[in-house]
Amino acid sequence: MRIDSAEFVLSAAQRAQFVRDGLPEIAFVGRSNVGKSSLMNRLLGRKGLARTSRSPGRTRLVNYFAINRRFYFVDLPGYGFARASKVERQRWAHLMNEYFEGADGESGGAGADRLLIQLIDGKVGATALDLQAFEYFASLDVNLLVVATKIDKVSSSRRSRSLKAIRSSLGLADDLDVVPCSAVSGEGVKQVWQGISVFLGNRHGKPQPVGMT
Repeated sequence: MRIDSAEFVLSAAQRAQFVRDGLPEIAFVGRSNVGKSSLMNRLLGRKGLARTSRSPGRTRLVNYFAINRRFYFVDLPGYGFARASKVERQRWAHLMNEYFEGADGESGGAGADRLLIQLIDGKVGATALDLQAFEYFASLDVNLLVVATKIDKVSSSRRSRSLKAIRSSLGLADDLDVVPCSAVSGEGVKQVWQGISVFLGNRHGKPQPVGMT
């Protein structure tokens, strides 16, 4: 996909600040420090649009970026930051719950216009927190794509086993694949864009898993 424009729009701290203009949203979520911002920058061909940090837990708001003025990339707060206080973790969870609720307060109310990309660290594998999050996301009326990040750090001899382990840990259905990807090497970026394009092309239909074939 050709990227003509990519602009930061706003950071939302509560439901009233969420963008509800009817444009589709591609939301990125994963454990803290899984590489959300790095992958978004790589997908857009920008070096610093989404802020990156070596410190986990940097993203604490829902950040919107307008792409080609046709859809949004949304950077969601990371989950599972161990050093965050209990109050902070509860606040993050509450913010994400509000994001996934529709404007009318119904869970998944805007699901047909949202693609959720859950990022799993390809080197670490799916953790208990990833599984817990996946089960929650799967219960929502949203399209879902699973991406294994930092795949460049996994040797070629281990990649197949690593991806199979992620599938097994999450209990993925046959029609939901894991896309191996690296923000460093660019591997898998084309496949992620393919999944996004499929979603954008089918966005008026029923929310469904986005498989990569």
